[in-house]
Amino acid sequence: MSLIPTIETERLILRAPQMSDFDPLAAHWELERTEYIGGPLDRKEAWSAFSADAGQWILRGYGMWIVEDKASGKTAGWIGFYEPERYDEPEIGWILLEEFEGKGIAYEAVVAARAYGGEHFGITKPCSFIAAENARSIALAERLGATREDTREGPRGAYHVYRHPEYNGAAA
Repeated sequence: MSLIPTIETERLILRAPQMSDFDPLAAHWELERTEYIGGPLDRKEAWSAFSADAGQWILRGYGMWIVEDKASGKTAGWIGFYEPERYDEPEIGWILLEEFEGKGIAYEAVVAARAYGGEHFGITKPCSFIAAENARSIALAERLGATREDTREGPRGAYHVYRHPEYNGAAA
């Protein structure tokens, strides 16, 4: 039995990370387009991020799921809850590989993760920290019903704090 629960949606499986997920995620982290989420990262740095994110499950009891596309069996992204030591609350975040963008996959996965977090982890009103220039993530947060409640300055520039709707027992 895995510590990490599996969630299935119509098109996706949210599951525990496996070694086979690392290569596609490491390749994604090398891209300039990851600048808003701490990248680009070389392979060694990507391994540190991958293993630290996976370790959240042991340390916090919740964490990030691999998003697997049911149709192809491919790793599509990395979505879930993240709370490093410097945070004062869990964030719900998402990373989607380029070939899976624009298909509603991130939306579907975040809705499922958010509902699971509310039901099983007591994370009923998560936030998302989004770089002020990250228009795609801002659009997704707003589509998910999140509202901007603050703008802060971080080591990589300004970022917005988006608050997701309170979990009320329904997925969306």
